[in-house]
Amino acid sequence: MSLIYLASQSPRRRQLLDQLGVAHELLLPGADEDAEALETVQAGELPDPYVRRATLNKLAAAVARRAARGLVPRPILCSDTTVALGTSILGKPADAEEALLMLRRLSGHTHRVLTAVALAWGEGQQALALSVSHVRFAAMPEAALRRYVDSGEPMGKAGAYAIQSQIAGWIEHIEGSYSGIMGLPLFETAGLLRQAGLDL
Repeated sequence: MSLIYLASQSPRRRQLLDQLGVAHELLLPGADEDAEALETVQAGELPDPYVRRATLNKLAAAVARRAARGLVPRPILCSDTTVALGTSILGKPADAEEALLMLRRLSGHTHRVLTAVALAWGEGQQALALSVSHVRFAAMPEAALRRYVDSGEPMGKAGAYAIQSQIAGWIEHIEGSYSGIMGLPLFETAGLLRQAGLDL
């Protein structure tokens, strides 16, 4: 029997939970839910408040989903990751051209990767933690950027890249949480699960 529900479609988050030894089952949006709307950036919104709000929106939707489906009550975990260059939020690229534009902006610069993780359990209890990491890309030649975009890897990824992909060869420096950059900061996640009374 699963210990928790994971409200995420990310296979990387599943792998990271497996790494912690946390049994889980997916609690994904139905066809009647507009999951993408939960990640819409509001005008003038800064990265830190945005990623917190988006994560809490996802959590509220997942709690309602569990209740509507009549599922056994268990802790529900969700997470959201965004890439920030200064005050600019770089979300998931809409197409290859936008992915290329994002990667050009990141090339030769340091950006932040913010991952918020939230957990709901018991009778309305919930908590959120935020992981902030800094990633520096070396200057990347245009040909390398185009090859990476052509691989399809940037699609569906905040900032148009995955740190565990081939682009790692251009990452000069990391400060922070590698698992947080992947999409689920394990230290913060373990802390939330312990707070909910789970024995890891």
